[in-house]
Amino acid sequence: MKSYLIKIFLSLFVFNIYACTASLKAQERVAELAKKQISNFEAAFAKMAAEQGIAQAFYYFADDNATIKRQNDTLITGKENIRNFYSSPFYNSATVTWSPDFIEVSSAGDLGYTYGKYSWKGKDKSGNAVEYHGVFHTVWKKNKNGEWKYVWD
Repeated sequence: MKSYLIKIFLSLFVFNIYACTASLKAQERVAELAKKQISNFEAAFAKMAAEQGIAQAFYYFADDNATIKRQNDTLITGKENIRNFYSSPFYNSATVTWSPDFIEVSSAGDLGYTYGKYSWKGKDKSGNAVEYHGVFHTVWKKNKNGEWKYVWD
């Protein structure tokens, strides 16, 4: 009887190890796919900002309840408010470039974040050229349509 119980226990133990390993590999595949998707969305976001304007890009890629943190720790929440913020004269003539240096995602593949360097170029109120450099941090969330939208920038 003992050997029978030991065999059952060992079978269950081996099955659980196999199931956990398979589950971890599936999670790794989900995470890698999500990283590629976020990378593609970041690239499309930057391209839209260059081609269609900053306000349009920040509006299009924002979650409905997205929040951005800007000068003097000002928080701007909501797609419309974000578009309004970027519709000011400075941003209408400015350019921005960025590229993520790092991307990480949740094991479920529905939440992720990026960070990297950015560069803004524009003109101040006197018409003098200005340039700002820094590090961005964006939090991305996959919506019910499978699209990635930023919730924090």
